[in-house]
Amino acid sequence: MLPVRRALVSVFDKTGLEDLGSGLAKLGVEIVSTGGTARQLAEGGVPVTAVSEITGHPEILHGRVKSLHPRIFGGILADRRRSEHRDELEQHEIPPIDLVAVNLYPFADAAAAPDASVDGTVEMIDIGGPSMVRAAAKNFANVAVVVDPSDYPVVLAALESEGGLSEEVRRGLALKAFQHTRSYDAAIADWLANGAAPASGALPATVRLELERVLQPRYGENPHQAAAVYRQVGGDGVFGGFRQLQGKELSWNNLLDADAARKLSALFDGPEEDPVVVIVKHNNPCGVGRGGTLVEAYERALACDPVSAFGSIIAVNRPFDGALAEAMAKLFVEVVTAPAYEPAALERLGRKKNLRLLECPAFAPVAGQWELRAIEGGFLGQQIDAAPEDPAGWNCPTRARPDAAQLRALDFAWKVCRATKSNAIVVTNEHQTVGIGAGQMSRVDSCRIALDKAQLELGGTVAASDAFFPFRDGVDTLAAAGVTAIAQPGGSVRDDEIVAAADEHGIAMVLTGRRHFKH
Repeated sequence: MLPVRRALVSVFDKTGLEDLGSGLAKLGVEIVSTGGTARQLAEGGVPVTAVSEITGHPEILHGRVKSLHPRIFGGILADRRRSEHRDELEQHEIPPIDLVAVNLYPFADAAAAPDASVDGTVEMIDIGGPSMVRAAAKNFANVAVVVDPSDYPVVLAALESEGGLSEEVRRGLALKAFQHTRSYDAAIADWLANGAAPASGALPATVRLELERVLQPRYGENPHQAAAVYRQVGGDGVFGGFRQLQGKELSWNNLLDADAARKLSALFDGPEEDPVVVIVKHNNPCGVGRGGTLVEAYERALACDPVSAFGSIIAVNRPFDGALAEAMAKLFVEVVTAPAYEPAALERLGRKKNLRLLECPAFAPVAGQWELRAIEGGFLGQQIDAAPEDPAGWNCPTRARPDAAQLRALDFAWKVCRATKSNAIVVTNEHQTVGIGAGQMSRVDSCRIALDKAQLELGGTVAASDAFFPFRDGVDTLAAAGVTAIAQPGGSVRDDEIVAAADEHGIAMVLTGRRHFKH
């Protein structure tokens, strides 16, 4: 058990400072402090000794140097279990320090400020603070270190009830301290790296991932797999910082499907887009519709595959309204995600107590944003597939050319196709998906599945393929079912044969020039 007779307190975040100071003073602890911390403690009536009184040297360089002194760090780092260390402290008249309560300049906040300057941000790089924290954490056998104000009551309670701090408590505080300095240094490194000029399209040579657990689903993909959900420290949070408004806890699979639905709905977030409803099952769309209202969009999305929509995840690109909530009353849905909810919608959806309602900001990728996917022993990194598509730039090599309605339908099909697992074939009309073939090993099989699943009229529809047709059989299959226009990237060695097949059937084909595999 470590008794505390002398504490060094130097904090930027003054939360709980007066309670800590007065609590330590009541226990007879001498408090050594610096600058603004010392002033606030003194103004609160807490006896305090300035660091300069211990070091015999004033703060210099506008406060850049105040605690960096042997009489401070000797008192923190001495291993008092060793007689030679005790002798040196006595020889140099260095007072031992038993407790270090330090937190650091808010560097990440300063760097992210809209008006941040390089010089101003550099001044927020703390030097003495991390040094004291690391020194105390290293010497947890003899010193307790506190970096989080929420731990002040725990430390005071232990000192009051037990007269000291146990090794278990000190070790836990040291762990938290090293995690704190690790995050701090990493934020500085990230800021410096972002100021460099990497090669165009290059991903970073090293990647730091610091994650904190925010959710614990009951299990992962299957009941025998333990699972957790993490957010990246310093980021906006899962789904851009969502709120769960009601319903059961989210499962692993719920989150994966909600992510897929939310990202697909974001492809229809332009200012001229109609209301859109996306229905996702097992990470693939099973229905997407658009219309003059969300209800009309929902009815069109549901008509594509009403059987698969049972137990689905639904995303919308508009605030969720009461009329849509009423229209969905008979369908069993696991999760709904929307940018906002009207009060009437919350009232109606609230009758389904287990329905999970997520309020999420719209997914808005930024240029150069990238993603990681885990593989055994490492990660794959890539820029996210967020490149904008402009149908005006598509090339039409066929004799038949798409009219305005067909081009609008092809644009719709192409958006859905890029969010569907490859090999992907998506058949649509101008307003809704008609058939979806996803994740097949053969592209022609995806064509057949898309057509076989169709519940609506196939005549006059269009189709999109996420990658080129390796053979003409896919085009033949789609044309025979009534598809009148096809969007595909092109790039096959048999492109001439594929275009010739489209000409034989009298259908239009556009080459987008960009593949959208989604594995």
